[in-house]
Amino acid sequence: MAVFTPVSHDELTAWLAHYDVGRLREQSAIAAGIENTNYFVTTDRGRYVLTVFEKLQPAELPYYLGLMDHLARRDIPCPQPLRNLSGAFFSPLLGKPASLVTRLPGQSEMAPTLAQCATVGQLVARLHGAAVDYPLDIPNPRGPSWRATTASRIRPFLNNDQSRLLDQELAFQNAHPLATLPRGAIHADLFRDNVLFDGDRIRGVIDFYFAGTDAWLYDLAIVVNDWCVTLEGRIDLHKAQALVSAYHVLRPVSEAEQAAWPALLRAGALRFWLSRLYDLYLPRPGEIIHPHDPTWFERILSSHVHHPVDWPL
Repeated sequence: MAVFTPVSHDELTAWLAHYDVGRLREQSAIAAGIENTNYFVTTDRGRYVLTVFEKLQPAELPYYLGLMDHLARRDIPCPQPLRNLSGAFFSPLLGKPASLVTRLPGQSEMAPTLAQCATVGQLVARLHGAAVDYPLDIPNPRGPSWRATTASRIRPFLNNDQSRLLDQELAFQNAHPLATLPRGAIHADLFRDNVLFDGDRIRGVIDFYFAGTDAWLYDLAIVVNDWCVTLEGRIDLHKAQALVSAYHVLRPVSEAEQAAWPALLRAGALRFWLSRLYDLYLPRPGEIIHPHDPTWFERILSSHVHHPVDWPL
């Protein structure tokens, strides 16, 4: 978690003058997220979230902000990007592109119930369906090429057992490509802290800045790896069944997808093991930095390798 770019009250006030949101009352840094700088922003007209993009470039932002706008207009409870007085979704702040989006109510549930898991499964299916006609397209930015590059960079920090697991899993994933599976825009990072609940009702789904085009069921596997695991890193079958069955009702999953499920769970675990290793050993300078523990996804990946999990229905 990090704040890389401190923004003063005066700097934010000047930037907000280009938006029709009223006068700035309060701002507070959000010590969450690992890619961008975020602030809660309160004006006399409403509550918003400011994002200063640390890695994404201006040419890339129309995809992400446009996707959020597209989904919000189709009743997916995601933040709505605001256009400034020039009609743009983003503009420079302290030399970096920045955007303002609506702030959503609710709170994360770190110990979800079966009912909440089912609601998340429905949400993922609705999100996939709502994005089918989204006109922009980019490949998954954390796909196979990123995987190979990142693995080479973090390899010097691994012990022998970790290197062996990484080599075996890279070879396994290269032998099980996702290109033939049904695909479209995916969230790709729908962890528990990116969903806001009010009771069993989802009020918000946030942080779309890892989105891209990939297999829909890979997106679902990433969700199950976070929402439906025990403290030992094993899949909780009851939660997985609740989540997956709710998804399957709205978007029936093909037999080919079901057969690929064990490999997809492994691919999702590998992606986050690699990214957390990278953030731990090769961090960027930031005002507040608390990298996630990579051993958690190493444990989940090892569990999937030694105890494969079939399609849970």
